[in-house]
Amino acid sequence: MLRTLPLCLSLLAPCAAPACETALLLAMDVSNSVDVAEYRIQAEGLAIALEDPLIAEILVQDRVAIAVMQWAGEERQQLSIGWTRMTDPAAVAGLSARARTMERAFVLSDTAPGPALHAAIDTFADAPDCRRKVIDVSGDGTPNSGGSPAAARQRAERSGITVNALAIEAPGHGLAVSNFFRRALITRDGFVMTARGHRAYTETLRRKILREISRVTG
Repeated sequence: MLRTLPLCLSLLAPCAAPACETALLLAMDVSNSVDVAEYRIQAEGLAIALEDPLIAEILVQDRVAIAVMQWAGEERQQLSIGWTRMTDPAAVAGLSARARTMERAFVLSDTAPGPALHAAIDTFADAPDCRRKVIDVSGDGTPNSGGSPAAARQRAERSGITVNALAIEAPGHGLAVSNFFRRALITRDGFVMTARGHRAYTETLRRKILREISRVTG
């Protein structure tokens, strides 16, 4: 029995590329407060999160585009992994492998989330045309350079970009980083999740990415 071929297979109606649901930029803090072991936890944590079966399934299903930026001081931001579409399981596995072996971009540097957010917004000039644009900022400290990120947050909102944050707090201490992110960094449709120490980073990041790509905001 002959199967009916989709009309897009004809020369008169070429197939369109599958739509991209979300462009997600992961912005990792590598300032002086992050030691060598803590950096490896972050890189490994990202690789593990991407390997989660549910996350991997959604990434491919929605053709999510992902990029990774490392940030530290005022003029220290580096796009370590450029925009990559998750078109099949091999693409997800490849991105996970790149995250796991990603070299640290900066050492002995200040913490400047304002300039980092501006740099993250700039990367969307080269991003695929996705329905949603999201920046995921992770960090374990409040600013000691670069000023307030308020202007960058306003720019993100004007550009239709959601800014979320993952705050890494010292176990047994308060929520200084979480409160700063909530007050000064995230957009009105964004959210903050808190990891109690770097050892909790991997699971918190997994839950955060799952929330971000599951079409849930705020």
